[in-house]
Amino acid sequence: MAITKRGFVLGTTAVAVTAVTVTGAGLHLSQGQAFFQESPKELIDEVWQLIDRTYVDATFNQVDWQNVRRDYLSRDYTDREQAYTAIREMLEQLNDPYTRFMDPTEFRDMQIDTSGELTGVGIQLTQDEETKNLVVVSPIEGTPAAEAGILAQDVIIKIDDQPTEGMDTNAAVSLIRGPVGSNVTLTIQRGEQELVFNLQRARIEIHPVRFSIQNSPTGQVGYIRLNQFSANASEEMEEAIQELESQNVAGYILDLRSNPGGLLDASITIARMWMNEGVIVSTVDRQGIAEQQRANRTALTDKPLVILVDGGSASASEILSGALQDNERATLVGSKTFGKGLVQSVRGLGDGSGIAITVAKYLTPSGRDINTSGIEPDIVLELTDEQREELSQNQDRIGTPQDPQYARALDVLTQTIARQEQAPRANASP
Repeated sequence: MAITKRGFVLGTTAVAVTAVTVTGAGLHLSQGQAFFQESPKELIDEVWQLIDRTYVDATFNQVDWQNVRRDYLSRDYTDREQAYTAIREMLEQLNDPYTRFMDPTEFRDMQIDTSGELTGVGIQLTQDEETKNLVVVSPIEGTPAAEAGILAQDVIIKIDDQPTEGMDTNAAVSLIRGPVGSNVTLTIQRGEQELVFNLQRARIEIHPVRFSIQNSPTGQVGYIRLNQFSANASEEMEEAIQELESQNVAGYILDLRSNPGGLLDASITIARMWMNEGVIVSTVDRQGIAEQQRANRTALTDKPLVILVDGGSASASEILSGALQDNERATLVGSKTFGKGLVQSVRGLGDGSGIAITVAKYLTPSGRDINTSGIEPDIVLELTDEQREELSQNQDRIGTPQDPQYARALDVLTQTIARQEQAPRANASP
């Protein structure tokens, strides 16, 4: 099955309550569904073949992948559930939390378009590769989880009364989901604290972009907050920049904090709105073949730009911020980003289930592989735990002078604008 760029997902591992759009990965049911119900081995072999052809690591984590196929196809399976269990066991040997199998319900959940309404509490999860803890990548702004005060890097240790030790992200997502208006209790480990959050599941309409005009000592500046790289992020970003340009702002602050990523295509399109030329990102497959994406002289503005990032800025956020940093188009302010430099292709299988496969890694324009290491801002300003909690509990302060990282970004932007205004006058001196 061909997957377009819009089918490549850069969001971090599993998504609690359908927070990532996957397009270009359709379902093929009817005859295929009946076939796989009768032949579960065929489903196992289809997954094996996809991994064999496309997985980013040609050594398969130093596993004899041919022997894995012989082993799993030599067994007898009486139903699809046994096949699903076998597939998950097979994939565990890759030791890659981002390559995962989804049963039909999980796959349908993942396909829900984020331009529409979501149901749930609004958190995105990953499984720590070393500790296997379930870690919050970020809460989605304006959702029950965010409003309750759940933060990026929180560790979920219980879902209702069920401990999460040894639980994978798919199982966690299934427990966190539920009908609108019902409740779920999450027990969180935050440093030495153990916190309990009783959350009511809700129907959530997500708009990934919000923007405003802010005052500065050198005039008005545009503030844009991008929450995720969803199907409608590019369109909303274009509208925001065009509206702010019409108001003749002097510069921009782009806030990517707690943005866990999304679609590769969206990150490339948005990068082109800010830079006229240069490499945006290189994706490298297991043959070492690199495909570069470049700017195409379609920038909407060349005014000074400062980008806010933090530990919840992941994948597509790191592509955009890394591209603009390496091309000296923007100054990054905040704290080190999450560090996810892998690309997944999401594919539908014959019985309505699906699989996400890590097919490539990406490099910033200067060749940085940021997987696990993240991107260091040009100007580092870490928030204290108290400051993070205060902003989480008072979200109307985000992007205001009461937000320490925003205040620092505004100071940097003001100085940049002032230098640019002084340069023409200096050049015009006799």
